[in-house]
Amino acid sequence: MGPPRRPGRIWATVLGTALVLAVLGAPLGLLWAALAPDTPVLKTAEGAIYAQPQPEQPIAADGWFSLVGLGFGVLAALALWFLLRRWRGPVGLLAAVLGALAAAPVAWQVGRRIGLSTYDRLLDTAPAGQAFTKPADLRAGGVDWLFGVLPVPHGSLLLPAFGAAITYTLLAGWSRWPSLRPEPDPAALSWASAGMPVPTAAPEPPAPGAAEPPRG
Repeated sequence: MGPPRRPGRIWATVLGTALVLAVLGAPLGLLWAALAPDTPVLKTAEGAIYAQPQPEQPIAADGWFSLVGLGFGVLAALALWFLLRRWRGPVGLLAAVLGALAAAPVAWQVGRRIGLSTYDRLLDTAPAGQAFTKPADLRAGGVDWLFGVLPVPHGSLLLPAFGAAITYTLLAGWSRWPSLRPEPDPAALSWASAGMPVPTAAPEPPAPGAAEPPRG
């Protein structure tokens, strides 16, 4: 049993780790923007319309965000499991889930803004009939505001936290230590505390017919 953990240090660890993961949502958004295809649109007098009746690019954008989000959650859980060994357990799980939950909206907002200014400019200045592309955005996820102040993500934005929770739980379930942290061998610890060397393995018996050592 280690020393008792102070609630202040626990929450500082959880919030600090969640903040680091939230910042990592920015490169995650850049990766999503690089993988997700832009959607061809056509300028009309009423605005921009899809150049194709049923484009596949918006569906691909949702799919790519789901894949990179799940991968981010899995990698985040693995990193926290090995880097924060002292905090393995509910503290590490909470930090992983909150961090992945905060990273998802950051990735969405960063990724959807890549090329958005160019799209808005063409939407305002391009003549009717000109074709251009719209940057990737999410249709299967977003953020709702609870009581107007508390952001609540939904849809695809929950997948990073889901991946982190499942991975961390599996790591805890497969751990061979009850405390989830490496523990010393009880047999070796008892011999060391007694000041005695750890016994070596007994010698193998002589083979049949072997000559006995001289006595005397």
